[in-house]
Amino acid sequence: MEETESKKGVESFELQQQKESDQPAANSALREPAMGKRKVDSAQGRFPPGERSGLFYGCVECCAKCLGGIPYASMVATILCFSGVALFCGCGHEALNGTEYLMETHFIRNYQHFQALSNLIDAFQYVIYGMASFFFLYGVLLLAEGFYTSSVIKKVFGENKTTLCGRCISASFIGVTYALVLIWLAIFVFTALPLYIFHNMWSTCKAIELPENSGRIHQLCVDARQYGILPWSATPGEVCGYNLQTVCRTREFGMTYHLFIATFVGAGATAVALLTYMMSTTYNFAIVKILGREDYCTKF
Repeated sequence: MEETESKKGVESFELQQQKESDQPAANSALREPAMGKRKVDSAQGRFPPGERSGLFYGCVECCAKCLGGIPYASMVATILCFSGVALFCGCGHEALNGTEYLMETHFIRNYQHFQALSNLIDAFQYVIYGMASFFFLYGVLLLAEGFYTSSVIKKVFGENKTTLCGRCISASFIGVTYALVLIWLAIFVFTALPLYIFHNMWSTCKAIELPENSGRIHQLCVDARQYGILPWSATPGEVCGYNLQTVCRTREFGMTYHLFIATFVGAGATAVALLTYMMSTTYNFAIVKILGREDYCTKF
């Protein structure tokens, strides 16, 4: 009897172990179709509704963090600087060519009187080439510096710590930008001089067209010597009457006048961009240097 009972106990224990071992296999067999269906759905680009909403809000949050770390002031200043410099350099270069053509064709007979102005125009055009390259590189550097001192550093690397070298570089950008603002304001004022000359010439051209001035049309003149464009020894140096009317109706005069207007606008846009750069770099440096805390990371 005892042997029979022991055999029954062993058999019942083996049956229990077999049931426990079969249960995980059944559970895995039930999970396999679901996993296979999930793989098919993901291969077709479909996810369950809960996961779709999670992915959507995750992408929105990531985009919001990226957009929140962009230095918008530096970016706007960079776009304005590139546009202004391109307008200033391109239109200024062509306006100088137009001025050289008008002076050589209508205001002088001896090329020696025009040689100094021709050399000056060539020098200005070479300066324009170098200016365009310099401002392109400097604008990129200032934009990179704006990203460096913005909160995107903290959001990407987890902290916003600056070294002494980094603060020195930011201070150097402030000094260079301040000097460029002063230099460019002088260039902006200088750009107004040819615009003033051509505006006076355009006003004289409009006066010639008036009927009440038909009797004294020969008294209406434009003298390039009085503006310092040509030396006083240049002959004739001035254009009067019907000759001036012919100059006013040429395509070169109208094009040159409008090109100088565009050059002046480009110089003004670049001046505004440099002032914006100066404010943003000063603000960024103050946040990093004076406050010196991660909580005051700037996004300017």
